[in-house]
Amino acid sequence: MSGLLDSPVRNLRYGALYTIAISLIGIAAYMSVGWNFRDALYMVITTVYTVGYGEVRPINTPALNVITLGLILLGCTGVIFLTGALVQFFALSQFNKAIGLKRMQTQIDQLKGHVIVCGFGALGVVLSRSLRASSAGFVVLEADEARATEARLQGYLCIHGDATSEKILHAAGVTRAHALATVISNDALNVFITLSARALNPDLSIVARGELASTESKLLHAGADKVVLPTNIGAERIAELVLYDESARFIEGLERSHGFQRVLHNFGIELEVVTAAPQSDAVRMTVAAIERHAKGAFFIVQINRRDGDVFTAPPDTTVIGEGDGVVLIGRPNRAAILTSLFEPRQRLGPRG
Repeated sequence: MSGLLDSPVRNLRYGALYTIAISLIGIAAYMSVGWNFRDALYMVITTVYTVGYGEVRPINTPALNVITLGLILLGCTGVIFLTGALVQFFALSQFNKAIGLKRMQTQIDQLKGHVIVCGFGALGVVLSRSLRASSAGFVVLEADEARATEARLQGYLCIHGDATSEKILHAAGVTRAHALATVISNDALNVFITLSARALNPDLSIVARGELASTESKLLHAGADKVVLPTNIGAERIAELVLYDESARFIEGLERSHGFQRVLHNFGIELEVVTAAPQSDAVRMTVAAIERHAKGAFFIVQINRRDGDVFTAPPDTTVIGEGDGVVLIGRPNRAAILTSLFEPRQRLGPRG
């Protein structure tokens, strides 16, 4: 196939060089018999490209007759050859594109239990890279043609189309997929994609991106299992780096360990840093007491004191203080317990 593709490219190159060479020789020949450059150039172009508006000067000498006949025979032949090579190039390019798309669709049709990534923006690029690193089967859906082309150039299975279309979702194998991640930077589109995907596959695991905090509830009502707010995550990460630098380095070191993050994810476990707020229930509680209260929802693996001291694998008798950063490992459904322990206690209003 590569040999076929090289042929029209080579023909185009040779045809263009040949046509330019004949044109330059024709211009030089007309100028050698006394024509100026403008008249010679005009005559060569109208003759080579078979326009034939008429001679700018009389062709009334044997030399001019020979030059003109040679230009007609050689120049027109070159243009015909160049035109044929150009048609061949575009036809073969379209043929290869059609064959490539058909082969890619065949590969997509063979997928089962795969992941569908809606959007190949900044977040979609990183997500696709992580999925490929974990050897997971996935398909990218991208409405922008340039981004879709970039995804294919990077070796990803990609369908150029609007992910809000049920036809495109079916083409991506939504009924056979295990999960769908819609990471488009448009909350309305993410809500619509979530609704469509949930209707087509009730068992699908859906993770949706939200730009605004108010969109989270809409995505959850639309059928998303989890909602990711990149702005909030970024702000929390910056806070961790500023307030708990040691804890942040601890987590980064674990994440760089071979397969660590993938293993945690497979077991439904996550790492997180929380702060023991003043007047929260966690303040002055021991590690053992907090873990008993959590009932297995999480375990404490490190404590970062406000004064800078760091305790990795703290003893059960370690007491949590105000403002301490607590690194814990636990299950995704721990949010309510974390709020009750580490957030300030709600004050009751005065009774009427």
